[in-house]
Amino acid sequence: MTTTQGQEARTDEELKALAEQAGRDLEDASALEILRWAVDTFGARFCVTSSMEDAVVAHLASRARPGVDVVFLDTGYHFPETIGTRDAVEAVMDVTVLTLTPRQTVAEQDAEYGPRLHERDPDLCCKLRKVQPLEEGLTGYAAWATGLRRDESPTRANTPVVGWDAKRRKVKVSPIARWTQDDVDAYVAEHGVLTNPLLMDGYGSVGCAPCTRRLLEGEDARAGRWSGNTKTECGIH
Repeated sequence: MTTTQGQEARTDEELKALAEQAGRDLEDASALEILRWAVDTFGARFCVTSSMEDAVVAHLASRARPGVDVVFLDTGYHFPETIGTRDAVEAVMDVTVLTLTPRQTVAEQDAEYGPRLHERDPDLCCKLRKVQPLEEGLTGYAAWATGLRRDESPTRANTPVVGWDAKRRKVKVSPIARWTQDDVDAYVAEHGVLTNPLLMDGYGSVGCAPCTRRLLEGEDARAGRWSGNTKTECGIH
Protein backbone atom coordinates (compact mmCIF):
# COMPACT_ATOMS: atom_id res chain seq x y z
CA MET A 1 0.00 0.00 0.00
CA THR A 2 1.43 3.41 -0.94
CA THR A 3 1.42 6.34 1.42
CA THR A 4 -1.22 8.10 -0.64
CA GLN A 5 -3.47 5.03 -0.70
CA GLY A 6 -3.02 4.61 3.01
CA GLN A 7 -4.21 8.12 3.80
CA GLU A 8 -7.49 7.47 1.96
CA ALA A 9 -8.62 5.28 4.84
CA ARG A 10 -7.60 7.66 7.62
CA THR A 11 -10.30 9.13 9.82
CA ASP A 12 -10.54 12.82 10.58
CA GLU A 13 -9.02 12.20 13.99
CA GLU A 14 -6.11 10.34 12.42
CA LEU A 15 -5.54 13.11 9.87
CA LYS A 16 -5.74 15.73 12.62
CA ALA A 17 -3.16 13.86 14.69
CA LEU A 18 -0.96 13.45 11.61
CA ALA A 19 -1.16 17.18 10.89
CA GLU A 20 -0.40 18.21 14.45
CA GLN A 21 2.57 15.84 14.65
CA ALA A 22 3.90 17.08 11.31
CA GLY A 23 3.52 20.66 12.52
CA ARG A 24 5.84 19.87 15.40
CA ASP A 25 8.27 17.74 13.42
CA LEU A 26 8.56 20.17 10.49
CA GLU A 27 8.65 23.45 12.40
CA ASP A 28 12.31 23.97 11.56
CA ALA A 29 12.20 22.34 8.10
CA SER A 30 12.62 24.30 4.90
CA ALA A 31 9.58 25.26 2.85
CA LEU A 32 10.57 22.77 0.17
CA GLU A 33 10.95 19.97 2.73
CA ILE A 34 7.49 20.74 4.11
CA LEU A 35 5.98 20.59 0.63
CA ARG A 36 7.80 17.36 -0.19
CA TRP A 37 6.32 15.85 2.97
CA ALA A 38 2.85 16.92 1.81
CA VAL A 39 3.38 15.48 -1.69
CA ASP A 40 4.80 12.22 -0.32
CA THR A 41 1.91 11.91 2.12
CA PHE A 42 -1.04 12.95 -0.05
CA GLY A 43 0.07 12.72 -3.68
CA ALA A 44 -2.60 13.91 -6.10
CA ARG A 45 -4.91 14.68 -3.19
CA PHE A 46 -2.73 17.67 -2.31
CA CYS A 47 -3.14 21.09 -3.92
CA VAL A 48 -1.89 24.65 -3.55
CA THR A 49 -4.20 27.65 -3.28
CA SER A 50 -3.05 31.00 -4.62
CA SER A 51 -4.52 34.49 -4.61
CA MET A 52 -1.98 35.36 -7.33
CA GLU A 53 -0.43 38.02 -5.13
CA ASP A 54 2.71 36.15 -6.00
CA ALA A 55 3.55 32.64 -7.22
CA VAL A 56 6.11 31.74 -4.53
CA VAL A 57 4.28 28.78 -2.98
CA ALA A 58 3.13 27.56 -6.40
CA HIS A 59 6.74 27.67 -7.61
CA LEU A 60 8.00 25.84 -4.52
CA ALA A 61 5.27 23.20 -4.88
CA SER A 62 6.10 22.69 -8.56
CA ARG A 63 9.61 21.73 -7.46
CA ALA A 64 8.16 19.13 -5.11
CA ARG A 65 5.53 17.90 -7.57
CA PRO A 66 5.73 19.11 -11.20
CA GLY A 67 2.25 19.80 -12.54
CA VAL A 68 0.81 20.30 -9.04
CA ASP A 69 -2.76 21.64 -8.91
CA VAL A 70 -2.89 25.36 -8.12
CA VAL A 71 -6.38 26.48 -7.14
CA PHE A 72 -7.36 30.11 -7.82
CA LEU A 73 -10.61 31.78 -6.76
CA ASP A 74 -11.96 34.12 -9.42
CA THR A 75 -14.36 36.21 -7.35
CA GLY A 76 -15.44 38.42 -10.24
CA TYR A 77 -13.97 41.42 -8.39
CA HIS A 78 -10.27 40.94 -9.08
CA PHE A 79 -7.91 43.59 -10.42
CA PRO A 80 -6.95 42.98 -14.04
CA GLU A 81 -3.36 42.59 -12.82
CA THR A 82 -4.40 39.63 -10.69
CA ILE A 83 -6.05 37.83 -13.59
CA GLY A 84 -2.97 38.61 -15.67
CA THR A 85 -0.72 37.09 -13.03
CA ARG A 86 -2.84 33.93 -13.02
CA ASP A 87 -2.61 33.66 -16.79
CA ALA A 88 1.15 34.17 -16.71
CA VAL A 89 1.62 31.54 -13.99
CA GLU A 90 -0.40 29.07 -16.04
CA ALA A 91 1.66 29.84 -19.13
CA VAL A 92 5.19 29.66 -17.75
CA MET A 93 5.18 27.45 -14.64
CA ASP A 94 4.99 23.67 -14.34
CA VAL A 95 1.63 23.73 -12.56
CA THR A 96 -2.02 23.00 -13.35
CA VAL A 97 -4.08 26.11 -12.63
CA LEU A 98 -7.68 25.38 -11.66
CA THR A 99 -9.96 28.42 -11.54
CA LEU A 100 -12.96 28.28 -9.20
CA THR A 101 -15.92 30.62 -9.56
CA PRO A 102 -18.87 31.40 -7.25
CA ARG A 103 -22.27 29.92 -7.92
CA GLN A 104 -23.54 33.37 -8.95
CA THR A 105 -22.02 36.00 -11.19
CA VAL A 106 -21.65 39.47 -9.71
CA ALA A 107 -24.77 40.55 -11.60
CA GLU A 108 -26.77 37.61 -10.25
CA GLN A 109 -25.57 38.33 -6.72
CA ASP A 110 -26.51 42.00 -7.11
CA ALA A 111 -30.00 40.98 -8.27
CA GLU A 112 -30.54 38.79 -5.20
CA TYR A 113 -28.76 40.74 -2.47
CA GLY A 114 -28.58 44.26 -3.90
CA PRO A 115 -25.55 46.00 -5.41
CA ARG A 116 -22.28 46.54 -3.55
CA LEU A 117 -22.86 43.80 -1.01
CA HIS A 118 -19.15 44.04 -0.22
CA GLU A 119 -19.80 47.46 1.36
CA ARG A 120 -22.93 46.53 3.28
CA ASP A 121 -22.02 43.01 4.40
CA PRO A 122 -18.44 42.15 3.50
CA ASP A 123 -18.54 38.90 5.48
CA LEU A 124 -21.47 37.61 3.44
CA CYS A 125 -19.85 38.73 0.19
CA CYS A 126 -16.64 36.86 1.08
CA LYS A 127 -18.66 33.81 2.07
CA LEU A 128 -20.48 33.73 -1.25
CA ARG A 129 -17.54 34.58 -3.48
CA LYS A 130 -14.60 32.97 -1.65
CA VAL A 131 -15.43 30.63 1.21
CA GLN A 132 -18.17 28.55 -0.40
CA PRO A 133 -16.40 28.11 -3.77
CA LEU A 134 -13.21 27.04 -2.03
CA GLU A 135 -15.00 24.51 0.17
CA GLU A 136 -16.61 23.00 -2.91
CA GLY A 137 -13.38 23.12 -4.91
CA LEU A 138 -11.34 21.37 -2.22
CA THR A 139 -13.73 18.43 -1.94
CA GLY A 140 -11.44 16.01 -3.76
CA TYR A 141 -8.33 16.93 -1.78
CA ALA A 142 -7.12 15.77 1.62
CA ALA A 143 -4.59 18.59 2.10
CA TRP A 144 -4.05 22.09 0.78
CA ALA A 145 -1.22 24.61 0.92
CA THR A 146 -1.44 28.33 1.58
CA GLY A 147 0.97 31.25 1.49
CA LEU A 148 0.21 32.41 5.04
CA ARG A 149 3.10 34.01 6.91
CA ARG A 150 3.34 34.79 10.61
CA ASP A 151 4.78 38.23 10.02
CA GLU A 152 1.86 39.45 7.89
CA SER A 153 -0.45 40.42 10.74
CA PRO A 154 -1.20 39.66 14.41
CA THR A 155 -4.02 37.32 13.37
CA ARG A 156 -1.52 35.10 11.56
CA ALA A 157 1.26 35.15 14.16
CA ASN A 158 0.62 31.59 15.35
CA THR A 159 0.19 29.93 11.94
CA PRO A 160 1.59 26.37 12.07
CA VAL A 161 3.63 25.07 9.15
CA VAL A 162 1.24 22.10 9.13
CA GLY A 163 -2.07 22.11 10.96
CA TRP A 164 -5.61 20.84 10.93
CA ASP A 165 -8.29 22.82 9.08
CA ALA A 166 -11.30 21.95 11.23
CA LYS A 167 -13.74 23.90 9.03
CA ARG A 168 -12.93 21.80 5.97
CA ARG A 169 -11.64 18.68 7.73
CA LYS A 170 -8.39 18.79 5.80
CA VAL A 171 -4.69 19.10 6.50
CA LYS A 172 -3.54 22.69 5.97
CA VAL A 173 0.07 23.31 4.97
CA SER A 174 1.69 26.74 5.28
CA PRO A 175 5.25 26.09 4.09
CA ILE A 176 6.43 29.70 4.27
CA ALA A 177 4.80 30.49 7.63
CA ARG A 178 8.20 31.27 9.17
CA TRP A 179 9.39 33.41 6.25
CA THR A 180 9.74 37.17 6.38
CA GLN A 181 9.09 39.56 3.52
CA ASP A 182 12.85 39.63 2.98
CA ASP A 183 12.80 35.84 2.54
CA VAL A 184 10.02 36.14 -0.02
CA ASP A 185 11.85 38.89 -1.90
CA ALA A 186 15.06 36.86 -1.94
CA TYR A 187 13.27 33.76 -3.31
CA VAL A 188 11.52 35.82 -5.98
CA ALA A 189 14.83 37.36 -7.05
CA GLU A 190 16.74 34.06 -7.04
CA HIS A 191 14.17 32.11 -9.05
CA GLY A 192 12.57 34.86 -11.13
CA VAL A 193 9.15 34.09 -9.65
CA LEU A 194 6.14 35.95 -10.99
CA THR A 195 4.56 38.54 -8.70
CA ASN A 196 1.48 40.70 -9.01
CA PRO A 197 2.45 44.11 -10.47
CA LEU A 198 0.32 45.82 -7.81
CA LEU A 199 2.93 44.92 -5.20
CA MET A 200 5.19 47.43 -6.95
CA ASP A 201 2.44 50.05 -6.94
CA GLY A 202 1.89 50.58 -3.22
CA TYR A 203 -0.20 47.53 -2.37
CA GLY A 204 1.03 45.29 0.47
CA SER A 205 -1.64 42.62 0.00
CA VAL A 206 -3.85 42.08 -3.03
CA GLY A 207 -7.47 41.05 -2.70
CA CYS A 208 -10.66 42.07 -4.49
CA ALA A 209 -10.44 45.51 -6.06
CA PRO A 210 -13.36 47.16 -4.20
CA CYS A 211 -11.97 46.10 -0.80
CA THR A 212 -8.23 46.73 -1.30
CA ARG A 213 -6.26 49.99 -1.16
CA ARG A 214 -2.64 51.06 -1.23
CA LEU A 215 -0.75 51.14 2.06
CA LEU A 216 0.05 54.25 4.02
CA GLU A 217 3.55 54.66 5.39
CA GLY A 218 4.23 52.39 8.36
CA GLU A 219 1.16 50.16 7.92
CA ASP A 220 1.43 46.38 8.04
CA ALA A 221 1.07 44.44 4.83
CA ARG A 222 -2.64 43.69 5.23
CA ALA A 223 -3.80 47.12 6.42
CA GLY A 224 -5.09 47.90 2.95
CA ARG A 225 -7.64 45.09 3.07
CA TRP A 226 -11.19 46.09 4.14
CA SER A 227 -9.87 49.47 5.25
CA GLY A 228 -12.15 51.25 7.71
CA ASN A 229 -13.78 47.97 8.69
CA THR A 230 -13.05 45.69 11.64
CA LYS A 231 -12.81 42.79 9.21
CA THR A 232 -9.27 41.43 8.84
CA GLU A 233 -9.77 38.04 7.12
CA CYS A 234 -12.06 36.82 4.37
CA GLY A 235 -13.05 33.69 6.29
CA ILE A 236 -10.94 31.21 4.36
CA HIS A 237 -8.28 31.14 7.09
